[in-house]
Amino acid sequence: MNPRPVIGLVGSEGAYGRWLRRFFAERMGLRVLGYDPVSSASDPVYSVLAQADVLVFSAPIRDTVAVIDHWRERSEGRERGRLWLDITSIKQAPLAAMLRSQAEVVGLHPMTAPPKTPTLKGRVLAICEARLDVWRPWLTQLFDALQAECVRVSPEHHDRAMALVQAMVHATHLAQAGVLRGYVSTLGPPSALLPLRTASFELDVAMMTRILSLNPQIYEDIQFGNPHTAEMLDRLLAELQSLRALVGQGDEAARAAFRARHLHDNRAAFDGRALAEGNYTFERVGYLLADLVEAPSLSVHLPDDRAGSLRALLDVFERHGISLSSIHSSRTPSGDVHFRFGFGPDVAAAALSAAAVEIDATGTGRVLESVPAPAG
Repeated sequence: MNPRPVIGLVGSEGAYGRWLRRFFAERMGLRVLGYDPVSSASDPVYSVLAQADVLVFSAPIRDTVAVIDHWRERSEGRERGRLWLDITSIKQAPLAAMLRSQAEVVGLHPMTAPPKTPTLKGRVLAICEARLDVWRPWLTQLFDALQAECVRVSPEHHDRAMALVQAMVHATHLAQAGVLRGYVSTLGPPSALLPLRTASFELDVAMMTRILSLNPQIYEDIQFGNPHTAEMLDRLLAELQSLRALVGQGDEAARAAFRARHLHDNRAAFDGRALAEGNYTFERVGYLLADLVEAPSLSVHLPDDRAGSLRALLDVFERHGISLSSIHSSRTPSGDVHFRFGFGPDVAAAALSAAAVEIDATGTGRVLESVPAPAG
């Protein structure tokens, strides 16, 4: 085992490939080679096979097994003593393909789209160990550097779980999007319903738009590439058909059956702690959504990432006699950390404007967005 291995990325120009290249090079200080058939700047296959101690497959689900088999054939046994990883969102088929090689083999599944952060801190990483010996200490270093919540699981359990965690969630929201599409002629586009939103509807619309905004191939492959999806869809359809039949029946007996099957029995499937924590999470998200539409507000990026930089920003508001009603941190689409400050309706517009000017002029921060108080 090379303690500072050369990394070979197969699929280096995909979104996750680009994130992994930065992670291995910048976070771990490793040399990274990359091959992707869509890039003329890729390192040659023979060079990657000759030099890479760790090969990471980052290909679409539909192509992963074929890609792994192709690289195994080209490797011709040179992979012995090396480590092969994949980051596909199904695990049984890719692991079976990698096990046909002579490399040590581990399957990984980051349970998130490529983050804008430099690590997977706060995210889950599923780990399926298949054949691992001398590379175990280095993998421990990798997992420490990734900072993810690591969950070890068998490939079969992983794929069955993903039929629910991914495929069911996506299918449900795609079906909801289809229903909303069917009402466009009478109620207008989904955005026209948002003024009447509940927190639940707003979150569902956020999920729909997230799915519809990203790479469609990913969502297609999650439905079609997991062998357990069809069974899940049958069960999901059966639940909806049961609900539809009871609503159609409409009498007190149907209401009793609804309470028993769809409320009582489902509630019993969750333990008390899960119900309490899930309900509390929803309430917190509801408060967050309310804060994020509060006006007036300022969104500020702090370019100087050091202890005390937020304190300096808060001092600006204090000097201008401005009280905060909320504060949240997040990231812009380009990856900049920014803080969103909400203010009460009685804040003086002139004071807020002066504070924004000072923040920019002094370099304390960079104002990204200023939302005025609503008229009237």
